[in-house]
Amino acid sequence: MFARLARFVVRHPWWTIVAWLVAAGLIITLSPKLSTESDQGDFLPSKYESVQAAKIAQQAFPQQEDTSSIVVVKRSDGGKITPADTKVIDKAAASMNAHKPATVLNFLTGAQLVAPNKAVQVISVPMKGTDQAAGKKQGDAVKEIRKELPGLLNGSGLQAKVGGDVAGFVDNEDSFNKSFEIVGIATFVLIIGLILVIFRAPIAAVLPIIVIMVTMQVAMGLIGIASKLFNFSGDDSLSTIILIVLFGIGADYYLFVMFRFRERLRAGEDKKTAMINAVERVGEVISSAAAAIAVTFLVLLLATFGVFSAWGPALAISVVTMGITSLTLFPALVSLLGTAVFWPSKAWKKQPKERVSGAIGRGVGRHPAVAALAAGGVMVVLAIGALGFKSDYDFAAGFPQNTESAQATKDMEKGFPPGLTQPVQVFIKSDNGQPVGKQQLAEFSRKAETAPGVGRVNPAQPGKNGVVQVGLVLKQNPASNEAISLVKDKLAPAVHEIAPPGTRAYVGGPTATYADINAVNNRDLSVILPVAAVLIALILALLLRSVVAPLYLVVAVLLGFASTLGSAVYVFQYAQGKEGVIFQLPIILYLFVLAIGTDYNILMTARLREEAKEGHSPREAASRAVRHGGPTVAAAGLILAGTFSVMLLAPVSMLKQMGFSVAMGIALSAFVMSMFLVPGITAMLGHRAWWPGHGDRPKKQLRDPGQVQDQYAPTGYPS
Repeated sequence: MFARLARFVVRHPWWTIVAWLVAAGLIITLSPKLSTESDQGDFLPSKYESVQAAKIAQQAFPQQEDTSSIVVVKRSDGGKITPADTKVIDKAAASMNAHKPATVLNFLTGAQLVAPNKAVQVISVPMKGTDQAAGKKQGDAVKEIRKELPGLLNGSGLQAKVGGDVAGFVDNEDSFNKSFEIVGIATFVLIIGLILVIFRAPIAAVLPIIVIMVTMQVAMGLIGIASKLFNFSGDDSLSTIILIVLFGIGADYYLFVMFRFRERLRAGEDKKTAMINAVERVGEVISSAAAAIAVTFLVLLLATFGVFSAWGPALAISVVTMGITSLTLFPALVSLLGTAVFWPSKAWKKQPKERVSGAIGRGVGRHPAVAALAAGGVMVVLAIGALGFKSDYDFAAGFPQNTESAQATKDMEKGFPPGLTQPVQVFIKSDNGQPVGKQQLAEFSRKAETAPGVGRVNPAQPGKNGVVQVGLVLKQNPASNEAISLVKDKLAPAVHEIAPPGTRAYVGGPTATYADINAVNNRDLSVILPVAAVLIALILALLLRSVVAPLYLVVAVLLGFASTLGSAVYVFQYAQGKEGVIFQLPIILYLFVLAIGTDYNILMTARLREEAKEGHSPREAASRAVRHGGPTVAAAGLILAGTFSVMLLAPVSMLKQMGFSVAMGIALSAFVMSMFLVPGITAMLGHRAWWPGHGDRPKKQLRDPGQVQDQYAPTGYPS
């Protein structure tokens, strides 16, 4: 099949290119745009209590804020807030209320918002709106408040800082923008630079960038069509994830084709014959790798967390699109360019010295057990760290702490519990729809004051349909692991128990939502990982016509996932003393390590089988597979790991954790698993690795098994 495809594409390159461009133009022009959601809580299933609480809030408090900011006022001399100061602050809030921005519901303050120790007084600023346009207006409102406050407090001996979620976004927006700008520029420079080093050819370096960018537009168009047909949406991060995935696998597949193309040219074939043979040889590898990754992504449909189930089909479509591009458009373009793609370098004409890959190959071939045990031992030690994994939901702590919003939070915590800005929201709903009695509410508030972790109880707010809202301010950071566990295991059960007779209490708010997200993530990973492992094993079984090899390959992939997660725990939790690692990290590693890292295993295993088919012994086949396929895996792994490691330049902790962890995972997949572990195990098992299909059976029986004809020139090391 791949031979026929290769012959058509290479012999009719212009037909292929024009057909591809016409299809791309139609898809990009006519397809609808994928809709996105911003609130992670919107993706939780309705059975979770935080979701039920949010729905009750929408019905009973239609004018309730969607988000909020706070103004923290303190004396410039560090003294206590006096009654005279409170009058000045109240007057300032009234002045701002007289001409408040459109998204601001109110400026609320008074004696009740003076800290018990008089260190600060707070002005609460509830806001409406959740979409992108509202978010921009909220940011503008924060800037306007900051501009107005100094004049209102001038000469009073008071100073104010604006904090809260919206203010934090305003302050950190530049950090994010600068981070993505740095990462984006560095990624392009790194990919182009590394391919330049490998091929010493500017055309070969720029070509994949252009093709991948166009492919992404086609993929986004197809995703838009699918989203309308199957009614799914993504979150704000989906387009970024698709970009990273496509550049990752696109660069991999491009290198798979180009290394084989250069190999065949070095063997003396003309440009068209060389490309036909290259596509025929790597076609099965690329299609199998793309299928394995696409299926792995589709497994996300089993997730109950909506954002993951939306990622599944979108990423699968992207991978399949890139796979088709790699086997059609790339070969068509390169077959037209021929050896000019390597201009001005002449290195493609020379046989490489293979010092590094040759030495590694000889070592693995001579001592496969040592190679496998050493590689496996390193990965097991790293995987042990995963047992200590803790999720971290505190995004604010990962941003620079010298901003106004961060300073406002620190000032606020001098007088109020940390949970003031994100209280646990309890909604009390009567069974008969009648209002809850004042005496019952007073008794509930009194009991709630002694509930686990509660530092303050806000006044009850009556709403529609007899619903009452009571805010419970936590003594600790509401985004911390301790607070999340507290709400889930102790506070929520206590609130349910003290609910007035004839009513039911629903626990909501950010901390309760984090607790539910944690439960959903754990459930999803427990389902997704085993199912993905089974499906990857089936695809490998079809590719290799074997039952044995897929078993240890899947175990190796899962070990790689655990090793990567363990590495992150060692570095960020133990070495840096952080409370945990970002809660999305396991699913990110699933996407970029377990899925994409499978590419290298498939490439190396296919090469192991190919060398065995040429009549080489298991140990010699392992040696030659590493020597010939190692440079391709090394180049692809280096580019992908390097791309992610660029994120370490970002000033945001979340991006640093993502960058380090994925780069580490790709490095383990490429340089430990594919170079040592898999070839070592395969060499030790020998003929048994390919049972029952015996895909390693030589194509033709040589008369003298001791003299194996080398029919193929080595792939070579970048020279």
